[in-house]
Amino acid sequence: MSSTRRLDIHPMRAPDRAWAAGVMAASEPWLTLGRGRADALKLLRNRRKLCFIVRSGGARAGFLVLDLNGPLGGYIQTIGVAPEMRGRGIGTAALRWAEAHIFQKHRNVLLCVSSFNRGALRLYRRAGYAVVGRLRDYVIAGHAEILLRKTLGPLSRSTTQRTRRATEKTPRQKKSL
Repeated sequence: MSSTRRLDIHPMRAPDRAWAAGVMAASEPWLTLGRGRADALKLLRNRRKLCFIVRSGGARAGFLVLDLNGPLGGYIQTIGVAPEMRGRGIGTAALRWAEAHIFQKHRNVLLCVSSFNRGALRLYRRAGYAVVGRLRDYVIAGHAEILLRKTLGPLSRSTTQRTRRATEKTPRQKKSL
């Protein structure tokens, strides 16, 4: 990541949204999914999403869209890197930043990647994500959306502790066995 210089990640503003929508509309998986600039702008203007701009050396390098609402809570919806900035570790650094941001309040980070987006899938596997499911023919026929997860453990720590205590044998139980 030495060629990325210093990355700064901040909430998006209107000019950042326009730039990110252009990057999205011209990149995978959005090209294969048939999503254009208008679809990208709609996503980036959704107030329920957290949208961030990633800068390297002051220049726009990429963006993140997180969804911390709903049943999945810690969901990375989109990571994008400008074509001229790819291969410099920006996507990996943005992913790590998103994980740290999510893990402050959630026990799991989840994301989906299209089966045809092999480069992204490699990135997520290298970063320690495990495949937890496949939604075949979910968005487009002949492809799957692959659900990935990185976890700190179950949602409820107290449930884990109660379960562990219930399965541990007490000294009295051990003697009688």
